[in-house]
Amino acid sequence: MDKNNIKESLEEDKTEKTGSSVSGIYEWVEAAVFSLLCVSLIFTFLFRIVGVDGDSMNITLFNKERLIVTRLFYTPKRGDIVIINRHTKEPLVKRVIAVGGDYLEIDPETHEVKVNGKVLDEPYVLGVTDPIEFSPQKIPDNCLFVMGDNRENSSDSRYMSEVGFVREKDIIGKAVFRFFPLSRAGVLH
Repeated sequence: MDKNNIKESLEEDKTEKTGSSVSGIYEWVEAAVFSLLCVSLIFTFLFRIVGVDGDSMNITLFNKERLIVTRLFYTPKRGDIVIINRHTKEPLVKRVIAVGGDYLEIDPETHEVKVNGKVLDEPYVLGVTDPIEFSPQKIPDNCLFVMGDNRENSSDSRYMSEVGFVREKDIIGKAVFRFFPLSRAGVLH
């Protein structure tokens, strides 16, 4: 091999290395952008992260815990823990007690909550339901009646001027998983 051939060969190697490193960087950036787009879409349409603010859901959930919420194909059901959009304030975390069409009654003496004439089995409740004036009534269609698990410390549907009936369209989603703190991480029931 003469000097010219060696020189041309070295220049070709240099060009190939420069081209492959630029190509590698381009592929890496492309993969990073695609991943970011996928994560954004997942958290926009499938899941959302919400923090618990306050003690109204004690002993099920505590202040500052972090939850994963989903809305995908979700229809609210009795017993679900839901996140409620209040538009101008922080979202509320509450439990669905009754859905549209249900007949709800809260006994002022025994504090029992009855839906459609049956006393709810609520092992998650802390404290007793405040003895507020709440007349038996039918839940309007497309609305929910929600309460916190810590009944003595919960602003919820019992207080019509504060929360009242919650429209189904104001539900951000169902809380499905607690991921923080790690010591209490797990699926929510």
